[in-house]
Amino acid sequence: MARLQIEYFSNALRRATTFEMLIPNDIPEGIPWEKDQAHSRPMSTLFLLHGYSGKAGNWVPEGLPEKYNFAIVMPTAENSFYLNGEATGTAYQTLVGEELVDYVRKTFNLAKGPEDTCIAGLSMGGFGALHTGLAYPDRFGKIGALSSALIVHEVAAMKPEGGGNGIANYAYYRNVFGDPAVLEQSDANPEVLAHRLKAAGKKIPDIYMCCGTEDFLIENNREMHRFLESEGIAHEYHESKGVHDMVFWHEYIAKVVEWMFG
Repeated sequence: MARLQIEYFSNALRRATTFEMLIPNDIPEGIPWEKDQAHSRPMSTLFLLHGYSGKAGNWVPEGLPEKYNFAIVMPTAENSFYLNGEATGTAYQTLVGEELVDYVRKTFNLAKGPEDTCIAGLSMGGFGALHTGLAYPDRFGKIGALSSALIVHEVAAMKPEGGGNGIANYAYYRNVFGDPAVLEQSDANPEVLAHRLKAAGKKIPDIYMCCGTEDFLIENNREMHRFLESEGIAHEYHESKGVHDMVFWHEYIAKVVEWMFG
């Protein structure tokens, strides 16, 4: 397994930045999956997104890239929710959905089309995977959203006076999502992107959502599930016992990867 940390100049961020990458290009001979279906096709690519307060590489699905023959690209996106902020140098949606895809294509000859390019994330990264995948359906063929922080409606109800929650204050949410008063109708809302694709008759990436039944974000995920059902947008939705932790995410990233690449 090649493990890389790559520094490059990001036009989206207007500065040098880094991302991490795993490439299973040195699989030992004789392992059971050496000549199976996954290894008879070109290598796929998964863009894997961290959660709030996380960073690139702080969760890696060990053993899965070798088994299913896919590379992993892991950006660090601060606490941006993978959205384009209003300030110069905060275009994290562009970073992940455009710049990194283009860089990986040019440099490694990977992620060449949506049929071999997927995106997944946990918590804030689950939101980012849904939002980025729906913003760039011509680049990502499948979306894996684990315990997603689908907090658009909560943020939309926040007011400057005494706003925010136990995670961050009103100013943070205003900087990340834009004006809460118009958030639900804006492009920062994944529901807006999904509805627009459906109305235009465009192909929507395949979607796999999951959340633990004891997770504090379970109702947010159920709400998104109901929205997709109401729009007639095909997707997989799974719940099982679990909280907002690595135990649940390690269990489900294996299921997501098998769904994506198996």
